[in-house]
Amino acid sequence: MDLTAAASVGGFFALRTGSPGGGHLPLSRLYAGEGAPLAARIDTVEARLNAPERRTAASVAHLGLVARLWSIALGPAVLHGEVPDLTPDALSWDGGQSAPDDLLLDGVRALPGTAERIREGVQYGHLVPLADAFRRDTPLSYGLLWGNAGSALAGAVRELHGWARRNGRPEAARRALELGAELFAHPDLAGTGTLLPGPALRRRSCCLYYRVPGGGLCGDCVFDRPPGRG
Repeated sequence: MDLTAAASVGGFFALRTGSPGGGHLPLSRLYAGEGAPLAARIDTVEARLNAPERRTAASVAHLGLVARLWSIALGPAVLHGEVPDLTPDALSWDGGQSAPDDLLLDGVRALPGTAERIREGVQYGHLVPLADAFRRDTPLSYGLLWGNAGSALAGAVRELHGWARRNGRPEAARRALELGAELFAHPDLAGTGTLLPGPALRRRSCCLYYRVPGGGLCGDCVFDRPPGRG
């Protein structure tokens, strides 16, 4: 499995390897209740966006991390048919860094790149406990959080599909769509939006970004215009 090839798709698909140090914290500790790094990340996003409420900043921070988690699994699965073992004990996160320096994997163990394996490793292994970790900090609804997960999954599939077509990899383009469809078939994700050609998604929830000063609607937003605006 060549993680360098997956990184060529874009920064969100890049994954560094090595022993954790500095500000990197195994995600298992975050999920177990060590919430200070997550709170600091939300604080940073809130300040950068000048967000009017913590809930908006938490949603944006959550969306970014979820997009990273989907991407580092889908990239290798689509390009090589394998996925790295992303157990929370082995995958560390530094909320003060941006991609690709935010995530660090302590060793690479290749697993079959199936939708079932990705669902087990990412959805069950990370997204479920990550949602609970965010909710311990900020009162976000599960509907919003799973909407973020669906949006991030669609975005990762779209990036992979476009990259594969541009680089003469039709088999990878098809694989990206197939994996995306299999993953979206799960009840927690199937209700997050309507899949459209492209591939694209029309969400059934809002990530709250429109509340940011000067912020507009995301491309997959449930709204046609920002609420409260003409």
